[in-house]
Amino acid sequence: MASESHSHALRVPSWFKLHVTCVSCVADVPPVEQEKLFIQKLRQCCVLFDFVSDPLSDLKWKEVKRAALSEMVEYLTHNRNVITEPIYPEVVHMFAVNMFRTLPPSLNPTGAEFDPEEDEPTLEAAWPHLQLVYEFFLRFLESPDFQPNVAKKYIDQKFVMQLLDLFDSEDPRERDFLKTTLHRIYGKFLGLRAYIRKHINNIFYSEFLHWFIYETEHHNGIAELLEILGSIINGFALPLKEEHKIFLLKVLLPLHKVKSLSVYHPQLAYCVVQFLEKDSTLTEPVVMALLKYWPKTHSPKEVMFLNELEEILDVIEPSEFVKVQEPLFRQLAKCVSSPHFQVAERALYYWNNEYIMSLISDNAAKILPIMFPALYRNSKTHWNKTIHGLIYNALKLFMEMNQKLFDDCTQQFKAEKSKEKAKWKEREDAWLKIENLAKSNPQVNTTLSFSSFS
Repeated sequence: MASESHSHALRVPSWFKLHVTCVSCVADVPPVEQEKLFIQKLRQCCVLFDFVSDPLSDLKWKEVKRAALSEMVEYLTHNRNVITEPIYPEVVHMFAVNMFRTLPPSLNPTGAEFDPEEDEPTLEAAWPHLQLVYEFFLRFLESPDFQPNVAKKYIDQKFVMQLLDLFDSEDPRERDFLKTTLHRIYGKFLGLRAYIRKHINNIFYSEFLHWFIYETEHHNGIAELLEILGSIINGFALPLKEEHKIFLLKVLLPLHKVKSLSVYHPQLAYCVVQFLEKDSTLTEPVVMALLKYWPKTHSPKEVMFLNELEEILDVIEPSEFVKVQEPLFRQLAKCVSSPHFQVAERALYYWNNEYIMSLISDNAAKILPIMFPALYRNSKTHWNKTIHGLIYNALKLFMEMNQKLFDDCTQQFKAEKSKEKAKWKEREDAWLKIENLAKSNPQVNTTLSFSSFS
C-alpha cells in the first residue's frame, strides 16, 4: 500500500487518540500479551501526519508516534523471539504506508532547471518519523529471528520495485537508509536478486536514454545504486555470465557520457574495476570505451577519466596492457599537452605509480616514441612551472630506463623538427615567389582576380 504523500496526511483518528494515551511499553507487559500490543503499536504507526503544509499541527500526536517508533526499535534490538509469524505482514504494511509515496519533482527554488551538482537538495519534512521507520525496518531485517521464508510472502517484487522508486528521493539521508535496506534484502532473498539487478539495470539505462534524448538527467539515486552494485559485482561467481558482461559494456560504460558524471563517478569507477578484477579479458573493451567517451573540452571530467584509468592500470594484467598501450598512451600524450594545468598534472602523476612504471619499462620501445614528442615539446613551451618539473621527472625516468632508446627518440624528434622547419621554409619561399610574380606581372594579377569571380 502506498500513500500519496506526507503533505496529504490523514486526520488523526479518534481511536488513535483513545488507545495511545493508555498503552504501555511492549517490553513491560506479560510475554503472552506482547505480540498483541506489538501489533497494536505497528497499526498506530500507520497514521500519517502533515509535516509540510501545517508543520505545527498535531504536535502532541506526532511526538506520540515518534516515541512509539523509537520504543519498537529498542524492543527489536534488545529482545529475542519477538518476530512471530503474525508480525511479518504488520511490519511490512507499516513500512509501506509510511514510505511508499509519490516523490515531488526535483525543483530549483529560483525556477531554473534543478542541477544535482550545484543545487541544495530538498530535505524530507517528515524525516523525524521516516528515519525511525527505516531504523525499525532494518532492525527487523537484521534480527537473528528474521525468517526470509516467512517474509518472502510480503517482501516481494512489487515491494522491491516501490523501494527502488524511492531512490529518486532528493534527501541524501533517505537514500543512505535505502541503500542499506536494499543491500540487506538482496542478501537475504535469493529469489529477488535477479529482479533487483534487472530493475537497477533499467534505472541506469533510463538515465542514459534520458540524457541522450533530452540532454538532462533526472534520477537522484544513481550513486547509491552503483554502490550497492559494487558489492553485488564483488559477489559474482566465476566465470562471469554473459548478461553481466553485456551490462558492463552496454549500460555501465555509457554512463560515462552523462553530464552529471561527477555526482556518481567514484562509485561507477569502483564497479568497472570490480568487473576487471573478476575478468581481465574485459580490459580491452573497457579501456577502448573510455577512450571513445573521453571528454574533449571539459577539463574536470578529463581529470575524473584519468583517475579511473589509473585505477584500471593498478589492476591490469601485463598481457592485457600490451593490447591497449598504444591508444592509451596516445591519449596520455594529449593530456600531457593540455593547456589545462590539472589535466596535464594528473596525467604526469602516472609516472609516480610504481606498477605503471614497471609496465612502461617493459614496453618502453612502444611507449617512449609515443610520449617523447609531447614531453619534450611541453618541457619548453608549457606555461606552468609545476608541469615543467613533472615533465623533467618523466623524461629522467625514461632516460634511466633505456638510455639508447631515449637518445634515438631525441635524434628522431630533432630530425622531424628539422624536416618540419624545412617544409615551412619551402612554403614561405613558394608564397614569396607567387607574391614576386604578382608584383612583376600586374596583368597576371588582374587576370587572376577577375577569373576568381567568374
